[in-house]
Amino acid sequence: MRERSGLGAEPTAALAAARRRALRDGDRQIDTAHLLHSLLDHDPQVCALFDGPQLARLLGYLVQRSIGYGLRWRGGVEDSGALPVVGPNAPPGEGLSPLAAVALERAGARAARRDGGPARGADLLAAIVDDPRARAVEVLTRAGVDVPALRTRLGDGSQEPTGE
Repeated sequence: MRERSGLGAEPTAALAAARRRALRDGDRQIDTAHLLHSLLDHDPQVCALFDGPQLARLLGYLVQRSIGYGLRWRGGVEDSGALPVVGPNAPPGEGLSPLAAVALERAGARAARRDGGPARGADLLAAIVDDPRARAVEVLTRAGVDVPALRTRLGDGSQEPTGE
């Protein structure tokens, strides 16, 4: 896979952190939950989309997963054995689950519709929650986040953020 262009600073940092997280956790691929966790670590505007208790529950589920407790997944749409496995020397786009790869592409398209600039963290979050099969959607749901309402707040990306 080619290097991801069109990503702003926060999504680029989140992708790099998601790669490190997947490697550290021994996961075969970078999935949408890795991306969500890293976005929350690197983008205050994404964090601001959640209220305090939601954010605490959300981070709790993600941390439990990363240390081997709580939510664990094997197989399924986000762990295709047919795709390259994440590795320490792989290019930035290598080793993504199918849904994570699509989310990165959709984030860039969303930014292009808005203003042609690089994708922001909210663009990537919107792309991640767009697919109900995403592991990130399961994590958000378990944390008590109303995912359809979050999709509505994020909108289609054609306008500048409203400061929510």
